[in-house]
Amino acid sequence: MSETATTAPAWQQDIFKVLKEGDVRQIAYVPDAGHSHVIRSAIADPDIQDIVLTTEEEGVAVVSGAWLGGQRAVLLMQSSGVGNCVNMFSLLSSANFPFFTLVTMRGEYADFNPWQGPMGRATQGALELMGITVLRASDPAQVEEIVRAGFDAAFEAGDRVAVLLGQNLIGRKKWERK
Repeated sequence: MSETATTAPAWQQDIFKVLKEGDVRQIAYVPDAGHSHVIRSAIADPDIQDIVLTTEEEGVAVVSGAWLGGQRAVLLMQSSGVGNCVNMFSLLSSANFPFFTLVTMRGEYADFNPWQGPMGRATQGALELMGITVLRASDPAQVEEIVRAGFDAAFEAGDRVAVLLGQNLIGRKKWERK
């Protein structure tokens, strides 16, 4: 059964609404359950090109290229992918590109996977060290406003912004045995 707008949590619907109203034309992503509604909505929308990445740092180049081509693009990733992008983030400041990314957090809120912890704890600091402004949304009622503020800072003011979406928004991650 596919996810519909009525089954997705309201905060996920709010994110796609902000991106759509902001005229985002490309969404680059590594598949992730926390971004599933936005990804499925982008795939279904003929005005948005969805771009599946093999690794997150490709997304930095994709969204930069979109900007050079006159389009707004957003990068979706997990906190574990931030570590993969650190070297590519230098492109953003060197070329003074605006940048907007939505990052679902791992390694917090009772995450079952101990490998997610170190990067989860380092995500905000790594982004800030690379000159990216970090906003955090952990309350579903605040997601839309925080995402909209970050989006405007990136595309109206030319900033580089990451919005961290707390793992508590998505819920506990568990191993599933079959």
